[in-house]
Amino acid sequence: MSLSEIYQTFIANIKQTRWPEWASTIMQILSVWYARKNNVWVYPTGIVGVLLASYVYYFLSVPPLYADAILNIYYFLMSVYGWYNWVQKKDAAEAYPISWCSKKELSVGIGFFFVFWAAIYFLLIKITDSNTPVLDSLVSASAVTAMWWMAKRKIENWHAWIFSNIVAIPLNFYKGFMLFTLMYVLFLVMAYMGYISWKKEIKNK
Repeated sequence: MSLSEIYQTFIANIKQTRWPEWASTIMQILSVWYARKNNVWVYPTGIVGVLLASYVYYFLSVPPLYADAILNIYYFLMSVYGWYNWVQKKDAAEAYPISWCSKKELSVGIGFFFVFWAAIYFLLIKITDSNTPVLDSLVSASAVTAMWWMAKRKIENWHAWIFSNIVAIPLNFYKGFMLFTLMYVLFLVMAYMGYISWKKEIKNK
């Protein structure tokens, strides 16, 4: 496909974008912005965004992006868990302060990634009509780790998000979700900025 054809496809799909994708994109961008600011509003905005994204991936994609649809339900559950964690007060200052992963937390997170990658890929090729099992499973598995580390306010969550976003960009473009494609490009930039911001914050403590 030439650059001209890619551009024409992009514009045509943007014009056909339906309201759930627009609303989901706006709320998810707000959520990532709040995450970079280390603000608890990352969770309520994210909850709305991911529930709408799950609807888009399951009901508007042909064939459905099964893993991404289920992944966004996982996002919802982890957002509730993370929201609860963030509002708990260990002392007068802050609950769950930003920190690096311990060796155990790092091992568990990486383990989550490989286990979920293998399991999701197997399920996609065996029981669904997915035509993107490799990318779909990679995005989902890396996001599982990212959300778990984020709920614990671990800096490594940004590493996992950066990887997940890099994979999600071509996946969403291929499926015709141009607004989501742009969103993940923005997420990639914001994830890097979030990493730099959190790293500075922990150095200043």
